[in-house]
Amino acid sequence: MIVHRFIDAGGARLHVAEEGSGPPVVLLHGFPEFWFSWRAQMSALAAAGFRAVAPDLRGYNESDKPRGTGSYRASLVADDVAAVIRSLGAGPVPVVGHDWGAPIAYRLAMDHPELVSRLFILNGPHLAHFRKLLLKSAAQRRRSGYIFLFQLPILPELRLRRPGTLARLFRRTSTRPELFDDAVIAEYERAFARPGALRAAISYYRAARLPDRRPRGGVTCPTLVIWGMKDFALGPECLEGLDRYVPDLRIHRIEGASHWVQQEAADEVNAVLLRELGAAKP
Repeated sequence: MIVHRFIDAGGARLHVAEEGSGPPVVLLHGFPEFWFSWRAQMSALAAAGFRAVAPDLRGYNESDKPRGTGSYRASLVADDVAAVIRSLGAGPVPVVGHDWGAPIAYRLAMDHPELVSRLFILNGPHLAHFRKLLLKSAAQRRRSGYIFLFQLPILPELRLRRPGTLARLFRRTSTRPELFDDAVIAEYERAFARPGALRAAISYYRAARLPDRRPRGGVTCPTLVIWGMKDFALGPECLEGLDRYVPDLRIHRIEGASHWVQQEAADEVNAVLLRELGAAKP
């Protein structure tokens, strides 16, 4: 059974969904999602004796939505997640990040290495690597056209507010559009209908262009990247040269999955997570 609570992370009050008991595993969602995107992983982790902990990142769903683009710098969101981990009363924990949850997970591991035992990254970039990739890869720049659109004022919010936009986004880009049925889409629409949610979610992209404090160090913990190879937004180029930024790196490719890999290939993603976590379980 999923239980819900709130924690004061300092800069924001965060909503957290949890399932199971035992060693915690923290799950960080991306855009345009919230904790709900991890529902298949949460039930699998709980059944295997883990405590799945999935916060709504600041700006999303029931979590606070601070004003100002600068409030969504990666370092601040990573500090939020650090507060969530400290609230668990457990030593370094595995962290799983998808889409925007991935750069937040990387930043967490750089700024708070004592809190992260290992990383699992699902179709999400390392920001420093991605910035360089945008400069040298025309293919990735084409895929990232929406990122440049999101830098404009007001227009992105208006477009995302149009009826049916989220349904089209998921169904047209998924290799298994039937997974995003009306009931699932309704959950996403409900979360984005909360006051300030659209502005906050797009602010992550706008804040990525702002100066941020330097990370404390690099990513030193073991990292497994699980990548859906039919991703419409992030091409396989994102995997090339990643080991320069993440030295202890392994990659698991899923050929038939798209950007929404943990939903489309839930059984395979869960099997990989449980195999890796089981090997390290105390």
